[in-house]
Amino acid sequence: AGVVQRVVIRREPARAALLRAHGIEPVELDFGGAFDFTTRPALRREIAAFAPDVVLSWMSRAARAVPKGDFVHVGRLGGYYDLKYYRGCDHLIGNTEDIRDWIVAQGWPRERVHYVPNFVDAEPQPAAERGRHATPADVPLLLALGRLHENKAFDVLIDALARVPGAHLWIAGEGPLDGVLKTRAQRAGVAERVHFLGWRRDAPALLAAADVLVCPSRAEPLGNVVIEGWAHRRPVVAAAAKGPAALIADGRTGLLAPVDDAAALALAINRVLGDRPLRESLASEGRKEYEASFTERAVVARYLDLFRRVTA
Repeated sequence: AGVVQRVVIRREPARAALLRAHGIEPVELDFGGAFDFTTRPALRREIAAFAPDVVLSWMSRAARAVPKGDFVHVGRLGGYYDLKYYRGCDHLIGNTEDIRDWIVAQGWPRERVHYVPNFVDAEPQPAAERGRHATPADVPLLLALGRLHENKAFDVLIDALARVPGAHLWIAGEGPLDGVLKTRAQRAGVAERVHFLGWRRDAPALLAAADVLVCPSRAEPLGNVVIEGWAHRRPVVAAAAKGPAALIADGRTGLLAPVDDAAALALAINRVLGDRPLRESLASEGRKEYEASFTERAVVARYLDLFRRVTA
């Protein structure tokens, strides 16, 4: 795209290795707390040496560490963060339309606040083997992805599963509620149909094995999981938290159920499982939505267009 860039990241070996694998040599800094006295001067030196037209800072620690300079500072938010850390920014990006509108509601001029979504890699993988997780090949399989945290509402999904006869559920993630959720499955009488897979890096393989992707979150500002389902042509059923509700056209690109309503969630899941034309239509329309707005090419094009406009 004719863009020369320098990448400065918080120290994390896995992320640094991934960047190097794609031909980018990152500069690694601490981006620590109040007693980190090295990051700011080091970042100042990197920026001065590189002399960029645009500095794009991701999240609060990066935004507050960027010095003033002869460049356009664009801050990118992936949530409803304290905007005091972004006072030094010239423009802000929200990665959902709701975050963008929230920033404007906090007093930022609308012309300096922009929406650029995340993208999802749609590279397919061979389907994960159901047999490795005690899941018969001929049963409906639901998939849920995310941290085992209260916000993700996997407790509601487990209760819903009790109303979805014969279906199995894979939950891919780890977190503080692991034991609580396993107990919940026992009490709901579905322990033999719920399979906790732990943290996984092969979401495409899991999606390829599943019949329906379910996002039951009670608090979900982004909805990236929805986009993953679309990218891999899986019908999506979601609770109507902010992120999924903003993305899904109910009945066209997915089905929405009220938050914290296991009965309604089960009704939506059963509707999808019992209607093959609906499953195929939801998957097809979701894929169209992905291709229109959430591919790497589409999102990079939006970033480049934004950079051109703010430096014009």
